[in-house]
Amino acid sequence: MDAFSSSLFSKFQHPELLQWVTKPRATTMSPNAPIFTISSVRIEEKPEKATNFITRQEPSKTETQLGSVASSSTEGTTTGRRFELSIPATIFNGLDDIINNFIDPPRHPSIDPKHVLADNFAPVDELPPTDCPIIEGTLPPCLDGVYIRNGPNPQYQPRGPYHLFDGDGMLHSLRISQGRATFCSRYVHTYKYSIEREAGFPILPNIFASFHGLMATVTRGAVTAGKILTGQFNPINGIGLANTSLAFFGNQLFALGESDLPYAIRLTPDGDVQTIGRWDSDKQLSMSMTAHPKIDADTGEAFAFRYNPMRRPFVTYFRFDANGSKHPDVPIFSMAQPSFLHDFAITKKYVIFTGMELNPIEMIVRGGCPVRLDPKKVPRIGVIPRYAQDETEIRWFDVPGFNIIHTINAWDDEEDEDTIVLIAPSISSEEKILDRIDLMHMTVEKMKMDLRTGAVSRYILSARNLDFGVLNPAFVGKKSRYAYMAVGDPMPKISGVVKLDLDATRDLEGRRDCVVSCRTYEPGCYGGEPFFVGRNPRSTEPADEDDGYLVSYVHDENTGESRFLVMDARSPTLEVVATVKLPRRVPYGFHGLFVGEDDLRNL
Repeated sequence: MDAFSSSLFSKFQHPELLQWVTKPRATTMSPNAPIFTISSVRIEEKPEKATNFITRQEPSKTETQLGSVASSSTEGTTTGRRFELSIPATIFNGLDDIINNFIDPPRHPSIDPKHVLADNFAPVDELPPTDCPIIEGTLPPCLDGVYIRNGPNPQYQPRGPYHLFDGDGMLHSLRISQGRATFCSRYVHTYKYSIEREAGFPILPNIFASFHGLMATVTRGAVTAGKILTGQFNPINGIGLANTSLAFFGNQLFALGESDLPYAIRLTPDGDVQTIGRWDSDKQLSMSMTAHPKIDADTGEAFAFRYNPMRRPFVTYFRFDANGSKHPDVPIFSMAQPSFLHDFAITKKYVIFTGMELNPIEMIVRGGCPVRLDPKKVPRIGVIPRYAQDETEIRWFDVPGFNIIHTINAWDDEEDEDTIVLIAPSISSEEKILDRIDLMHMTVEKMKMDLRTGAVSRYILSARNLDFGVLNPAFVGKKSRYAYMAVGDPMPKISGVVKLDLDATRDLEGRRDCVVSCRTYEPGCYGGEPFFVGRNPRSTEPADEDDGYLVSYVHDENTGESRFLVMDARSPTLEVVATVKLPRRVPYGFHGLFVGEDDLRNL
């Protein structure tokens, strides 16, 4: 959800302008330069027996802990690492402090780290592979593989405004093999993470929180430009967080965030998670890629797009074949204004883009999150052939009030080949879409678009506050009957999971709610996005669509413990069939993925 970060630095991403900046930075200082030293302060979990470990980057140094950002320093200690600061670094750190404390402090709870990083939103330290007890039931054989969930976990305590989407990506994995479970948490070693770890302090600004209003944009923009020109970081190497989701295609596993390229991930036999590096598909992929590529289980193809909200083309569509080789870009110039575009959908014949138009001038003048929609503009949906060579065949549909962040699925109508069906949750209040996540309410809609007449029909499947919808991965782009969604209580906290029957008929007044199964977690317990794992993952038979399990991490705020739940997707109550107690809490996060044993062998 951080496409804006790539655009804010785009003017610095021309190689000719940066050729003198890209030289490696000296790791030692001139003997004539004054030496400034600081102790690094990292945000860590409360001290536990298993939390001190030797990192892969610095095998001779151990990490200690500071404690929750909302807690006092008595819950941990600062590390013994010491860093030498150059004069430019000292100056810019001082300017950052002036801006954060006097010019633009975190005035709103949505960007105040003491509020945003409270309770189980607080970050944790890395954890090496650790065995976990199964405290209820038995893990089904089809779960042999690894479940990984991505999410924000800031490496350092934010020194100023901080939004939930601004944290460094951390992968929390559970390796399952023959009924045994091994848990591991590792940072995605992005360029941002690596240079800040080396420096010992934050360098890049928090994109979603740092540019709220004209004064904040001008001052932080100037400081950021100064850091680039003095060589503190080079945006050509990437400025993303890789904190949003994961994808598996071309026999490779990727951590994704839409402001940067994918980061390839390796899973070791003992359950560890390692970052291979930034992936550009043999230099065919540039700048960024969506965090929500769509994988066709029948062909092995992956479909994706690149989004730039600051200049045309605002959207560029592309795809990868089953081997992971990228096909040529298809720029979408007919999207005439910048729009908020986080997710999309595919059918067997088409690709479907949705867009809510932005008002960047309003954001700069009046302040607020960099995603401020224009309420005067009507949302649109664009439909383009899946294998289009250019955008000449794209069709646009006006859909008033259809404001979506995530899609669930889409397919070509079986009764009418010129009709497309789209399933997605729509946001009821879009003006401050990211300023107040807790006020967002989403209703799941089913939409039909007639490509011959341009007619659009819509009706509500469920009026509950639902998001993070998933389905059986074998049915992506094909007619599906079931979807599984997280219940907001309010968002971003998830109090349970529901199952939707997308074929359920309505009454005469269209008031039928299509929820057919529900599991509400115990009081004080909250989870995240569910993920469906089929009992027979390769089956595409309609009778097997819901034959499988839902998995998710769930945290108990009463006890501070986190667990991995396995739920029967066919049960009317989504019955829990197995529970794994995790060695420490797992912070709330975003999207996850299950990679089966067969795919792990091919990684």
